[in-house]
Amino acid sequence: MAESIQNTIDFLQETQDTMMEDYKALLRFPSISADPAHAGDVSACADWIVGQLKALGFDNCEAIATAGHPVVYGEWLKAGADKPTALVYAHYDVQPVDPLPLWETEPFEGVIKERRMFARGASDNKAGVWGNLKVFEALLRTNGELPVNVKIMFEGEEESGSPSIEAFVKANKARLKADVLLNCDGDLSPDSPKYHYGGRGMVTAEVRVSGPSADLHSGLYGGLVENPLHVAGRIIGSFHDRAGRIQVPGFYDDLREAGETEKARIQAGFQAEALLGGAGVDRFWGDSIAPVAERATVYPTCDITGMWGGYQGPGNKTIIPAEAGFKVTMRLAPDQDPSAISGALKAYVEGFSTDTVQVDCQLGEEAWYFELVTEGAWLEAVQSAIEATIGKRAQLVRTGGSIPMLGVFNRLIGLPITAFAYGEGEGIHSPNEYLKLDSFYTSLEAAVRLYHNLGAVEA
Repeated sequence: MAESIQNTIDFLQETQDTMMEDYKALLRFPSISADPAHAGDVSACADWIVGQLKALGFDNCEAIATAGHPVVYGEWLKAGADKPTALVYAHYDVQPVDPLPLWETEPFEGVIKERRMFARGASDNKAGVWGNLKVFEALLRTNGELPVNVKIMFEGEEESGSPSIEAFVKANKARLKADVLLNCDGDLSPDSPKYHYGGRGMVTAEVRVSGPSADLHSGLYGGLVENPLHVAGRIIGSFHDRAGRIQVPGFYDDLREAGETEKARIQAGFQAEALLGGAGVDRFWGDSIAPVAERATVYPTCDITGMWGGYQGPGNKTIIPAEAGFKVTMRLAPDQDPSAISGALKAYVEGFSTDTVQVDCQLGEEAWYFELVTEGAWLEAVQSAIEATIGKRAQLVRTGGSIPMLGVFNRLIGLPITAFAYGEGEGIHSPNEYLKLDSFYTSLEAAVRLYHNLGAVEA
């Protein structure tokens, strides 16, 4: 097996330059799932990936339609009945590129400079798609087979909250049957490898406050007509007390506090100084609620992510606006039901309606928290591959982010989930996103070992 592994790694090293030039073809698809104007681009990207899988010799490859964007599926089940089956997950959709003027390169061109690939999705998460395709290609070219049975599930709407994924999973349980789910959405830093074993759930909403039928002259109507901006500000200001605790009734009712073992693990893997430096602030807020490591990873949050209303141009305009609004994102802790939280949020916000203004809360994304395996053969397959490649094992850490699909699998499938990421980057969800090429190449080598390790697990 050692010779087979080395032959595959040699192939990957010899084809690095071509590999990254070819990667640009995938990066050129503006597969922005949250923007309806790019629905055709998302579908075209899915079809392109299907073509890549077919060219590799995968069977039953298709872009499976959902109520939203398609899921790319394919399978290679020729390793034998005595080998386990890994369901490999990544997502090919990306975040919007706004604000475009801050980009130093075209976001969908793919530009290599200073050993970094700059493009939207270069790191999050087309690297997970491309990395797997290249590793499978190398294994098949050098050995003629994969060391484990593989099913592919590449999602097209993770960046918009995976609204269709639960229905897709329910309808395709037989197709998705496997021994382990391998999540390939994340980062792998050779200097400080981390294994993200859990994350928060999520709820989003958009609130609209409607008042007069049109903007009004503030000199004529000020003090007479209730200002929608004032009401929006009142709602926003009511979400937290001065300590930072969320004031939506019932918000904390189902919160499961982390146990002592979990708290110790969270604290050990948390880098407060790095997070503080990244925020560009002198200190964090809400210290009386819980230690910062827990608040950043396992405690729920409520944040206003955008607000609008009235005049936004230079100077002043003396009006009472007809409408105002804001967007809300909540991150949810273990055992918090996103449907229950959505209902509580909607009832609370719409309770600010009066006989002069109407408040409407339109609910958006709902996702459960997720948890991966923290011990056992599946995790050891990942850890051994990383250690053999870079000389150290990954530290188990909890992320404050959300991956809706994993929460769906936790609840509906019960499949053990482990994780492996392809490379590291910065600027994800921001202008000038990039992937570090050397980290990506290192992760490819580790992935070769990982798939051999997975094939050796007794399912």
